[in-house]
Amino acid sequence: MEAENCTRVSEFLLLGLSDDPVLQPLLFGLFLSMYLVTVLGNLLIILAVSSDSHLHAPMYFFLSNLSFIDICFISTMVPKMLVNIQEEKKDISYIECLTQAYFLNTFAGMDNFLLTMMAYDRFVAICHPLNYTVIMNPWFCVLLVMLSWFLMFWVSLIDILLIQRLTFSPGTEITHFFCGLAQLLNVATSDILINNIFLYVSTALLGMFPMTGILFSYSQIVSSLMRMSSIESKYKAFSTCGSHLCVVFLFYGTGLVDYLSSAVTHSSQRTMIASVMYTVVTPMLNPFIYSLRNKDMKDALRRLLSRAVSCP
Repeated sequence: MEAENCTRVSEFLLLGLSDDPVLQPLLFGLFLSMYLVTVLGNLLIILAVSSDSHLHAPMYFFLSNLSFIDICFISTMVPKMLVNIQEEKKDISYIECLTQAYFLNTFAGMDNFLLTMMAYDRFVAICHPLNYTVIMNPWFCVLLVMLSWFLMFWVSLIDILLIQRLTFSPGTEITHFFCGLAQLLNVATSDILINNIFLYVSTALLGMFPMTGILFSYSQIVSSLMRMSSIESKYKAFSTCGSHLCVVFLFYGTGLVDYLSSAVTHSSQRTMIASVMYTVVTPMLNPFIYSLRNKDMKDALRRLLSRAVSCP
């Protein structure tokens, strides 16, 4: 009977960032502001790319998809956290928790793949400029994105199906502000060996291949730049990679800090701060990096805003 009760757990308790009632209004205002800035910034990127013919290129197609994923990624966790803070409750239903874990895993994986596609796009543009339009044709770009969605759909689904076979105690507390795969495995009361094996293997493969692709692309780019005789040509070619490199360092840097903090430190507070950097701050900064470091994007945003102001 006890195992049956554990299996039929209906909800979890998300402890959030802090129990201090004095900090709750501050946290609500901070995360609401960050959420709105993230949605607005990424939405502007999507609108600029879709409405400006100058940005109808593979790089900006991937960028608009990245902005869409970032909006979805942060929307998976922050609204629920804001509701819990506002209503002074910590519960999240079993189904809602699994759904949140599924989409967080899917969107994080899509971020990873899109950054790899953008690195490959820069590699083709700089190292094979004469064949760029042939290689990076629209159908190929759409195919890459669709294959990534297909792969992450099934990997995340298998993760969730494996979690459904686990048992949990009633009133289980999750010392975090969202439900993730790692958080659910930490509070399970049954054997999680199969879950860990699949999680580690899928994470290693889905992390290793994209990261290898990015490193290979930029190694070829650097090698190509070294062979250029003109300093101006080198600067112009590498400047097109600047924004993407900043986002890559931000994404993998905060992701590595988040992973190491959860694996090394025993402080849940430090782990959650690292998770905030990875899950909330990174999607918020991406639009600023691309809009501030990319002349074409700044011009497109300027034209978009001028059209919006001139409309009656």
